[in-house]
Amino acid sequence: MPSPTTITAVDVLVTSPGRNFVTLRITTADGVVGLGDATLNGRELAVAATLRDHIVPLLLGQDAHRIEDTWQFLYRSVYWRRGPVTMTAIAAVDVALWDIKAKLAGMPLYQLLGGASRSGVLAYAHASGRDVPALLDSVRQRIEEGFRAIRIQTSVPGVRTVYGVSSAPSPTGRYSYEPAKRGPLPAEEDWDSQAYLRHIPGVFETVRAEFGAELPLLHDAHHRLTPIQAARLGTDLEPYRLFWLEDVTPAENQEALRLVRQHTTTPLAIGEIFNTVWDYQTIIREQLIDYVRSSVVHAGGITGLRRILDYAAQYQVKSGMHGPTDISPVGMAAATHLSLAIHNFGIQEYMQHDPITSEVFRTSFTFTDGLLHPGEEPGLGVEYDEDAAERFPYERAYLPFARLADGTIHDW
Repeated sequence: MPSPTTITAVDVLVTSPGRNFVTLRITTADGVVGLGDATLNGRELAVAATLRDHIVPLLLGQDAHRIEDTWQFLYRSVYWRRGPVTMTAIAAVDVALWDIKAKLAGMPLYQLLGGASRSGVLAYAHASGRDVPALLDSVRQRIEEGFRAIRIQTSVPGVRTVYGVSSAPSPTGRYSYEPAKRGPLPAEEDWDSQAYLRHIPGVFETVRAEFGAELPLLHDAHHRLTPIQAARLGTDLEPYRLFWLEDVTPAENQEALRLVRQHTTTPLAIGEIFNTVWDYQTIIREQLIDYVRSSVVHAGGITGLRRILDYAAQYQVKSGMHGPTDISPVGMAAATHLSLAIHNFGIQEYMQHDPITSEVFRTSFTFTDGLLHPGEEPGLGVEYDEDAAERFPYERAYLPFARLADGTIHDW
C-alpha cells in the first residue's frame, strides 16, 4: 500500500486563456493536489515535453514530502544541468510539492516558509505610451488603480515598435501588453540604440515634473545596450532617482556590470533570464547589482530562488521578482508567498492577467492599496479549472526579434 503522500498522478496541462500557460498538477495517494507553473514564453511546449516525456515517470511512486531530495535529484541526475527549459520544469515540480506540503500542514505557504516578514508585498505596475502624453495618461491610470510604483516605457522617435509599449489601450482600461504574437513565425522589430539614448532622459524629466520626486519609477532597457552605453544611460538618469534601471546590458558577461557600476549610482536590476545561483555568482559577490530579477518559475522554484536570495542577502541585494503575464497565476501566487516571507524583499512586478485567465486559474491573492497578499488559503491558494481550460487550446506564439537599420540581428 502506498503512503498517503505517495505521488500517484502527474499531469501536464496546456491552455491558452489570453496567452499560453503550462501547468503541472501533482496528486498524492490521499487526493491532495499541488500546482506548479511551467510556462516559458515562446517555448512552452519544450517544457511540457520535458515534463511529460522525461520527468513525470521519475515522480510517480515518490514521496511528495521530499522536496529538497526531489530538487537535487532532478537537478543532478540529468547531467545536462541548468538552462531555462530544465530549470522551469524543476520549478514546476518544486512549487507543486510545496503546495501539497502546505495543504497537508493546513496553512498558507508563506507560513511554512517562516511566516510573514511584512504586512504586504509592494508591487509595481507597467505604464507606457506611443508618445509622452499617452504615457502620462497611463501613469495616472496605474496610480488610480492603487499602484505605488510604476515602470516607465515609451516609444522612441524613428523606431516603429519598442519593447514594453502596449500597441493599443484595452477597452476595459486594463494595461495589456503581450510581446509573444500568435502565428507561424516571430515578428521582426527594429532598433536604434542612439535614438533611444537621446530620447529616454527627457521622458523621465517630464514624468518627474508631472508626478513629483516621491513616486518610485522603474525602467527596463531589455538587454539592448553595450556596457558603455548602459553606463551613459545610468548616468543620464541619475537626476531622476530611479528605483531601478533593469537589464541595461546582456548579463551573460557578468564582468560587464563592473564598467556600468563604475560610472553610475543608478540602482541596477538584473536576472529575469537567469536560472540558478551560479548565474549570479560574480555580480552578487561584487555587489554589481541591487535587485535580483529571477522568477520562481524560471529559477528552480521556491527552493531554487530562495537559494539565490539567501546568497544575495549577504551582500544587501534585494528581490525584484519577474511578474508579467507570462508568469501564470500559479507562479504569481508562489512569488507572493515567497516575497512575503523573505527578509531581503525589494519589490514585486505585477501585471494583471486577462480577465478570462481567471476562468481557468482561481486565486486567493489580493491587491489592495499597492500591496499584494497571498491570502490565507492552505497551500498556494490557486485552483485549476480543467473544464474551463479545455475551452482555450494552445496556439503557437513567438517572442519578437530585432534588427538594426543595416539588417544586423540585435538583442531584443
